[in-house]
Amino acid sequence: MTTTVEQAVSALEQRYPSELASDWDAVGLVCGDPAATVQHVLFAVDPVLSVVDEALAVGADMIVAHHPLFLHGVHSVAPTTPKGRVVHTLISHGIALYCAHTNADHARPGVSDALAEACGLSATTAIDPAGEQVGTGRVGDLLEATTVGELGDRLASVLPATEHGIRIAGGVDSPVRRVAVCGGAGDSLLESLDPAVDVYVTGDLRHHRAQDYLLVTGKALIDVPHWAAEWLWLPQAAASLDEDMGAGTLTTSVSTIDTSPWSAHIGRTS
Repeated sequence: MTTTVEQAVSALEQRYPSELASDWDAVGLVCGDPAATVQHVLFAVDPVLSVVDEALAVGADMIVAHHPLFLHGVHSVAPTTPKGRVVHTLISHGIALYCAHTNADHARPGVSDALAEACGLSATTAIDPAGEQVGTGRVGDLLEATTVGELGDRLASVLPATEHGIRIAGGVDSPVRRVAVCGGAGDSLLESLDPAVDVYVTGDLRHHRAQDYLLVTGKALIDVPHWAAEWLWLPQAAASLDEDMGAGTLTTSVSTIDTSPWSAHIGRTS
């Protein structure tokens, strides 16, 4: 039994409906013939050239990326530009590209559910609901209390390694029972957090936003690498597509290429 791009997209849309995406986002099929056959799907965070090269190396004919290839107006896809090279390489080798961004963030299970699971949360609700059981971020209680530092250690053991590392704001020995998470960049949710939250786990926290939150609430923050936090969703999404398409219908794999922009960590400055 063969699978087409259209069938794979349909299965992905069932899990991550495009209507759940934010209005500024760009999700869905970027390139690829809907009628083309798919045998191998590669899941990745970023649709960059190194990931496309990986798709060629493993024989993938479809990439499912979390981040969009284009978020702003485009006037050229000339191969002399980085994103133009991606488009030309994909088309010339018959590789389809599908992007599931904020629709995968808001869906359940989705990106923040994977991060919540990594923290040890099971039953969660959305920080910013967008309907029944869906929305941005997740919040829930740990089965056993821990500390901020111990939770940071737990995340360090399950997140893929990056040069960025994990940063903690607040007391590392502070007790933790209630945890809020948001995969990717989440400081826009700081004002929406339940006052009972002991620690908020997210990425791309900015100086003033984090400082103000600490001064007002006295609660802790754990800043995790954007790429690594969202990478946790990839194996779950790949397993879901396997399940939806039927065992043995296609091959799925997960990219382990670190596509975050940070290439070195000097450490603490004097």
